Amino acid sequence: MITERIESARQNYINSKPAISYERARIWTESHKKTEGQSIAIRRAKAFRDTCEQLEINIFDGELIVGAIGEFRKCGILTPEFSWTWVDREMDNFDKRVQDPYIMTDEQRAFVRKNIFPYWEGKSLEEAFLSRLPEDTAKVAVDTGFVDNDSKWRQAVGEITPDYQDVLFKKGFGGIIKEAEENIANLSLTSADDMEKKQFYESIIITSEGIITFANRYAAKAREMAEEETDSARRNELIIIAEICDVVPRNPPKTFYEAMQFMWFTQVGGIISENPLALNPGRFDQYMYPYYKADLEKGFITKEKAQELVDSLWLKLSEWVWTISANTADFFAGYNQFQNLTVGGKTREGKDATNDVTYFCLNATERVKTHQPGLSVRVHQDCPSDFLDSVTHLVSKGTGFPAIHSDSAGYQMLINAGYDPEDARDWNNCGCVVPHFRKTGEWTSAVNINFTAALEFALNKGKSRISGDKIGIDEKNPESFVSYEEVEEAFYKQFDNLIEHSIIATLVAQRLHKEMVPRPFLSSCIEDCMTKGKDLVDAGAKYNLGPVLTGIGLAVTSNSLAVIKKLVFEDRVTTMETIVKALDANWEGYDELRQLALNVPKYGNDIDYVDDIAIKMANHYYREGHKYTDINGNNFNTAFMGISNYLPTGKVVGATPCGRRSKEPLSEGVSPFAGSDTSTPLAAMRSAAKLNQDVHSGGTLLNLRLNEDLLKTKRGQSNLGSMIQSFFSLGAFHVQFNTISTEVLRKAQEKPEDYKDLLVRVAGYSTQFVNLSKSMQDAIIARTAHENY
Repeated sequence: MITERIESARQNYINSKPAISYERARIWTESHKKTEGQSIAIRRAKAFRDTCEQLEINIFDGELIVGAIGEFRKCGILTPEFSWTWVDREMDNFDKRVQDPYIMTDEQRAFVRKNIFPYWEGKSLEEAFLSRLPEDTAKVAVDTGFVDNDSKWRQAVGEITPDYQDVLFKKGFGGIIKEAEENIANLSLTSADDMEKKQFYESIIITSEGIITFANRYAAKAREMAEEETDSARRNELIIIAEICDVVPRNPPKTFYEAMQFMWFTQVGGIISENPLALNPGRFDQYMYPYYKADLEKGFITKEKAQELVDSLWLKLSEWVWTISANTADFFAGYNQFQNLTVGGKTREGKDATNDVTYFCLNATERVKTHQPGLSVRVHQDCPSDFLDSVTHLVSKGTGFPAIHSDSAGYQMLINAGYDPEDARDWNNCGCVVPHFRKTGEWTSAVNINFTAALEFALNKGKSRISGDKIGIDEKNPESFVSYEEVEEAFYKQFDNLIEHSIIATLVAQRLHKEMVPRPFLSSCIEDCMTKGKDLVDAGAKYNLGPVLTGIGLAVTSNSLAVIKKLVFEDRVTTMETIVKALDANWEGYDELRQLALNVPKYGNDIDYVDDIAIKMANHYYREGHKYTDINGNNFNTAFMGISNYLPTGKVVGATPCGRRSKEPLSEGVSPFAGSDTSTPLAAMRSAAKLNQDVHSGGTLLNLRLNEDLLKTKRGQSNLGSMIQSFFSLGAFHVQFNTISTEVLRKAQEKPEDYKDLLVRVAGYSTQFVNLSKSMQDAIIARTAHENY
């Protein structure tokens, strides 16, 4: 059972709507006004330090782990240096948004419009991006749903795993300052390269001083509160908190509690620095276990106390809210920050890595029912049966957690990407389902590409069927296609054009990040940045992978091509002209033809006829995307990861040959189109496993829904474990499950107040069902609820 303090915090978490704080933006802006003319790295570092020195210090009731990004417990912040214009356009209706609404008062809106936004006019990353983007690319890629990368020019990059093992827990930020000072002493200012390195190291010193000051202010606050506290037990807790904040993160942690607080201060530092997506805790059970083991042996901690600290951290990770535009919220629905925490797998030496902390993490996810962290597990063929049993037990609880990954597939993905074997064995997940490593710089979710839009353009002379606008490239009248090969050729021509615009938009964004928003705080958390004297934006990490293109609509597009191939050119029961007319009519009046289309084999049922089309498409996608290089000379990478992107991309696409109607959702990751996987979950798995997943180093995602009755018994859970291992033996990388009944989900729609903590798997993450839009909820319900294995 969770403790009273955790339940109290949990109730606050599920009953509170996120509120916006402008304090970080206010301090950041005032700092920049004072540093005009200085280098951008130094200006950003000083703004960070100023924020750490001035941000209000809040210790909320009963907290054991402290540190907040604003005055609200469930809080979002503004980062006007990235983008302020969308906030100005949207904040009057923040509380009325369909997806991810926020609380913001009239007084707050008036303040930011008067005191913050005017300074940033003409200075933000968004404005620079829109001014530099070629017009023809903007037509395809700016808020269209055909190509979308706005999370990379309205927001920070994020997508970093701080290196606790080799940097933070070994040196502390005090040690990082000393290392930077020593490196500066060895530089010569007669060298242009050394002059740049000097600015980098100076920025590291400034941000490190900032986070140490921030912790010291929490120590002072805890002592002040302890003096006024009448409850002796809480007074003692506050004294301990003060003592811990005196030590970390200046120094390496010596205890489990200190390590936990250090880790959270690092997260807070990352949030203050750039409000990032996917700031990953990484292999939490690996770097935390030595502290727990030592404390347990010395009698400093009990299992129960360690579990409560982990529970506390889960709540802290969930109280930060990623503030995003309405467009971005459609692609990343559910207040999700994608802080991926990975447990299990193998050690760097190849031995099983599970330990007590592994199980604390699984327990916390079940008990506290928070949507963060995004819990991922690595499963290898010889993993302990207790671990696999615990994984399937958690699946049975219906939270959508954990994301389940093949240890060997993740290893192979990183080997193929050029990692050393020991580093590849030490992989963690980033964001949704991206195999990653803590010494890596990468844009893991650089741009979304709408596969199905390319097919629509091929079948509609380059035009959007909904708007009528010419978005794609010229194409002949689809009625004149005389073979399936011609249709396929037209599709790939349009598809390659979308990829090209994706590359252009990403390169522009990359260049601007390098020029405008260096990342000194997060660079200090990555070992090789310090060794090289180079920021993350300058490829300072040990491994610098090319940006990841995310494919959407693989199943819908494959199904649609299969319908054309079979009904038009093989069985000849209809014509291209009739298919096009049916699509223009959104299938109205074409019920018989639509039924024929629905009966054509669908991806996700282990049928080679259509699966082969998906395989060809995925291979082409990898080859075409991989031929391009980014600003650092790294090849672009591909992924079929899953976020809520398959809803907004579906809204801009008309009816499709597979029988899908206009504006309905597409398909996510390598998952079947919702409701079309009419065979067994193992058949869906076999379809997905046919894809060459090891080349898509950005990750692949398979989302399945199981009838909850399948997992009510230990035997049913054991059967699921066997099915997962069989799936991974075929070379697949990832699978996750929703197990909540349609009845419960419908009740949650009708009475959301009774289901505030009901978690569901959206795509590569879980979140509260009641925090999703009606259309997103319906899309989850529409998935096939498999009733047998």
